[in-house]
Amino acid sequence: MSTYVVEALLLLALISITLVIIFDKDLVAVVVVYCAFSFVTMFLYIIMGAPDVAFTEAVIGVISTIYFIMTLKNIDRRCK
Repeated sequence: MSTYVVEALLLLALISITLVIIFDKDLVAVVVVYCAFSFVTMFLYIIMGAPDVAFTEAVIGVISTIYFIMTLKNIDRRCK
């Protein structure tokens, strides 16, 4: 499979994940999907040949997901 095809599929996945993040009402599901967005972005950076940026994205993605989940424990789970 060509690298361009894989990159195009990953970019389509990023667009679809973004749409789920925008339109979903369950905040915990949004946090999980945001973690998936970070993972797909990390994988895209690895394919593009930037492992340092991919590692940084992985670390920031994990830290921000943990902070989001800790915050959601203190607020209402559903968006009005």
